[in-house]
Amino acid sequence: MQENYLPNRREQFLWWLSTAETELIKDAVVDRNRHSIIGMLVLGTWGFATLAWSYFFSTVVSTWWLAVILGIFMGGLILFIDRALIKGVQKSIPIGWKPLVFRLFLAITIGLFMAQPALLFLFEKEVKVQASIDNEIRKKNKNIALVKSYQLDKEQFVNQQKQANETMNRYYQEMINTRNRFIEETDGTGGSKKIGLKAIALAKKASAEKAATDYQAMAEKLTITIQYSDSAIQSINSIIAKEQASFNQLLNNGFITQIEALDHLIQQNRAVAFRYYLLIVLLLLIEIMPLLAKYLLPSGTYEVKSKLVEAEEIKLIKASYS
Repeated sequence: MQENYLPNRREQFLWWLSTAETELIKDAVVDRNRHSIIGMLVLGTWGFATLAWSYFFSTVVSTWWLAVILGIFMGGLILFIDRALIKGVQKSIPIGWKPLVFRLFLAITIGLFMAQPALLFLFEKEVKVQASIDNEIRKKNKNIALVKSYQLDKEQFVNQQKQANETMNRYYQEMINTRNRFIEETDGTGGSKKIGLKAIALAKKASAEKAATDYQAMAEKLTITIQYSDSAIQSINSIIAKEQASFNQLLNNGFITQIEALDHLIQQNRAVAFRYYLLIVLLLLIEIMPLLAKYLLPSGTYEVKSKLVEAEEIKLIKASYS
């Protein structure tokens, strides 16, 4: 009856996923179900990996169909790795637990990386809000850094402009003061108290005219300096604005940005942190369950038969070369 058993395509596919040989497993009545279970676990891991990677690539490519194709490709790689890990588990070997440790470590590593896009999908809304806040902080920090990097140059022109204005104001005030003294001398309200253009008044008039001439000459000279400083300050401000705008355009909601936002969200919210680590454990279990199932399920006739067939093939090969 066992030799005449014909598995359907579903069973053959599940056995292939579990790395079982169809010609051997179809005659192992009890092991058929065991390897079907392992195959279903591998199928679940394969589907989860494909979805997780598709979402990951959707954050780095602009077209959804390309993200799906890349997700299927990476999901296939995870499937092949899982099949290789499952095929390597042999409980009958005395030191079989040592390779299992390495295989578990590899499975956990893969599972941790696969968990990231899945968690980003589950916390999508919260992560986007936190990413927006983080980007605003990055903009602010970039602006502070830009202002600081150009601060010395800007301060130099600001001080130059300030000194020019102070000098011009001093010359202007001197011109006003000498003019007022001349007026006071001519109307008798100040100075010698004599009305009219006397010798003292004429001297003060000459002093006022000289002060006015000096102010006009200094104003022409310092205006150029003030305009140059003002232009240089505006140029620095323009450079800062352009560099800030270029930096702002680089900000996005890519995978790394979302991962950082998720980390910040976990650090700031204990409720989110608890659910995050709970989901990590759950997603890790999804990844390593096929491997654990292969190791935890009892060995059956299939393993005995496969070892006997392998031993017989080795004998035949040795006999053919002897």
